[in-house]
Amino acid sequence: MKVYTHPEHFRNVTRPIITTGTFDGVHQGHLHIIRRLKEIAAVNGGETVVFTFSPHPRLVLFPDDQKLRLLNTQSEKISLLEKAGVDHLIIYPFTKAFSRLTAVEYVRDILVNQLHIHRLVIGYDHQFGRNREGSITNLQELAPLYGFEVEEIPAQMVDDVNVSSTKIRQSLQEGDIESANQFLGYSYPLSGIVISGQQIGRSIGFPTANIQVTEPLKLIPGDGVYAVKISHKGKAYGGMLNIGIKPTLELEHPNRTLEVNIFDFEGELYNEMIQLEFIARIREEKKFLNLDQLKLQLHEDRLTAQKLLLQS
Repeated sequence: MKVYTHPEHFRNVTRPIITTGTFDGVHQGHLHIIRRLKEIAAVNGGETVVFTFSPHPRLVLFPDDQKLRLLNTQSEKISLLEKAGVDHLIIYPFTKAFSRLTAVEYVRDILVNQLHIHRLVIGYDHQFGRNREGSITNLQELAPLYGFEVEEIPAQMVDDVNVSSTKIRQSLQEGDIESANQFLGYSYPLSGIVISGQQIGRSIGFPTANIQVTEPLKLIPGDGVYAVKISHKGKAYGGMLNIGIKPTLELEHPNRTLEVNIFDFEGELYNEMIQLEFIARIREEKKFLNLDQLKLQLHEDRLTAQKLLLQS
């Protein structure tokens, strides 16, 4: 897959079959559109193109809104789209000036004059242009004028639930990893650097790696204990992860932390990057009367996590 950061670098592509959107999560609904994109490209002798944006449009249009959290880092999105078999990925710099383009200007100046579009494939709720004024109706009117075709994909369903990045975010925030993974079509990923902690886990036989997530906008699932897979320097491990404030310790200034106990691992990981995949939620985070009770629960959690990992 070829990656471009501006349409000016996009040249000599045969019959571009294009879809556009933020593609956060590259979830099952997105993959359905990409499959259709590939079918059309095969019939027309064309090449598939995903036209997306960076930063996320909401960060530019609503800079005071600090609530947005993303399902994918840019590197994750690139990897997922490449895995899906996309030929070309354009990551367009989203600016206020770009957001002010009218629907006609966007189609004429970007899709037609710069990308030389052959066919546009879009989701059922696609809107574009200044104030999101453009719709499928506008595209159907503009397409014959500018010599391209347009195809709308209806809402895709998973177990009779409409798939969307918003629904996936909600599932993750509620700790419903199973639903989120079903919507995504893969296990939710998270990466970070291992930093030093209080080493309480080590003192009770469950040493943990404290993880600092490096991407500030990356969505961190809701508090609780999770079964996870861990990757480090090409090696894979199982483990259990706690997200929360460690209420049993009754810290004076509790901070939300991510701590993973890696099964069958020995050694130090400080300042190392590790990758996680969320498999299932084991339980909510809760306060125990003492460390002995916590230790007993952790033994049960490990057995549960190992069982879940074997089933995954």
